[in-house]
Amino acid sequence: MYALMMRRFLLLGILITVPMNAQTLSDRIDREIASLMTTYKSLHAAPELSMQEQKTSATIANRLRELGYDVTERVGKYAEPDATCYGVVAVMRNGNGPVVLLRTDMDALPVTEQTGLAWASSVSGVMHACGHDLHMTSFLGAAKVLADVKSQWHGTLVLVGQPAEEVVKGAEAMLRDGLYTRFPKPTYAVAIHDWAGFEAGKVGLHPGYILANGDSVDITVRGIGGHGASPQSTKDPIVVASEIVVALQTIVSRETSPLDPVVVTVGSMHGGTKRNIIPDEVKLLLTVRTYKPEVRHRVLASIERVAKGIAAAAGIPEDHAPIVTVLNESTPATYNDPALLQRLGGAVARQIGEKNVVEVAPSMASEDFARYSLEHQIPAALIVIGAADPEKVASGATLPSLHSSRFAPTPPDLVLRRAIETEVSAVLELLR
Repeated sequence: MYALMMRRFLLLGILITVPMNAQTLSDRIDREIASLMTTYKSLHAAPELSMQEQKTSATIANRLRELGYDVTERVGKYAEPDATCYGVVAVMRNGNGPVVLLRTDMDALPVTEQTGLAWASSVSGVMHACGHDLHMTSFLGAAKVLADVKSQWHGTLVLVGQPAEEVVKGAEAMLRDGLYTRFPKPTYAVAIHDWAGFEAGKVGLHPGYILANGDSVDITVRGIGGHGASPQSTKDPIVVASEIVVALQTIVSRETSPLDPVVVTVGSMHGGTKRNIIPDEVKLLLTVRTYKPEVRHRVLASIERVAKGIAAAAGIPEDHAPIVTVLNESTPATYNDPALLQRLGGAVARQIGEKNVVEVAPSMASEDFARYSLEHQIPAALIVIGAADPEKVASGATLPSLHSSRFAPTPPDLVLRRAIETEVSAVLELLR
């Protein structure tokens, strides 16, 4: 049904005068692609971790200022009072019309790169393993094209360079600092994201929920330590923690409808110092992914119930019950407004061909772009860009995922081109 609607919208779009034909946009990208590839390689080689994007944000701000945008730096207030937020907001007003927000993320990950690229990270233990370097480059490319064709659109363009996406703090920090009061409030919000297992040259759409709620949960399992040779005189938190890890999976398999996607992953388990010492506590670090708000609340409540119930069954006294903490690293599920996505999909298809715009499956990954919609008050769309080597996709080879030390968009010039085409087509569709 969605594909049929897309085809109808595409046919309708053919009857509408498009302000910049496909060849014109392709020509503009052809002229800029070499310079943009240099920018991409430079950004990839100099990654900065979340909340540390000082040089990266300055690069983005300076480039946008050169293009004629009204640029404000260091937008954002973190909950941590001493932390500097390196958010960038660039505004171009061009007469009456809607306000379109276009966002890029800027931060990198604590990953040691193993791609073997000539432009690999020069920063030890830090890598752009999620494609934010490509996002920033396409963002700058789109900003250049849109500034050059101001005569073909009317309204206001708000470009947001967001820090701290990987720790899901940046969007909230920028909104807390008056993003929608200090700057024009958007009529629509748009972003792109590269997709590691999706063929380069393709653009992917999914109406409705495309990315999940993400919650970070810590469980401190407390016991009563002692000698490893005398377990009967202790309350062993390692055994209790192990039982909790296994039992948590029943929340997914036995408490949740099979029609509601849920992931509960224990990514870290730490406890003890020596083989013959039973420790006093064990720490579990979890990531939890859901879609529906009611499912999210139920799963988080179940995690606490399971942890405390197993501890009680093991005879751990109530004053030593597990401590369950939901961290301030949560983000709501990303929802693509179906009507907006259909409209943008038609515009992109007119630029790159209908066969290159396909529907993709949603993911249990998460990110904080969802916050810009203010709980669906503002229509928003996140469009995915294929970033995998087409030959390897066709062969069925195992591909590195996002956040892998071996991930890199391949071939980068094609991925970059598709990202720019998508962003420019989307903005012109909304502001023409």
